[in-house]
Amino acid sequence: MKILAICGNGMGTSLVIKLKVKKFLDANEIQAQVESCSLAEAAGYLATGVDIALCSQQLAGGISAPERTHVIGLKNLMDENEFGPAMLKIISENSLA
Repeated sequence: MKILAICGNGMGTSLVIKLKVKKFLDANEIQAQVESCSLAEAAGYLATGVDIALCSQQLAGGISAPERTHVIGLKNLMDENEFGPAMLKIISENSLA
């Protein structure tokens, strides 16, 4: 499974999200490749086959993702209680784990 954290510039926020997501996945014993990038780089990453993309709600509407990619727009990018249940739901409903 591939997960992508996207932020406007790809500098700090997406890297922090990547680390928090990886920690969450490890705690739930879920294997995944987690990457981070800027909005400008997102199309290239998404074209390689990403299962879940995480970004702010403001960016979510502007992301052109393939049909198989689930884009999660978040209010609070750093809140595991927001992204965790959303990711687990997608993983279980789509047999991604």
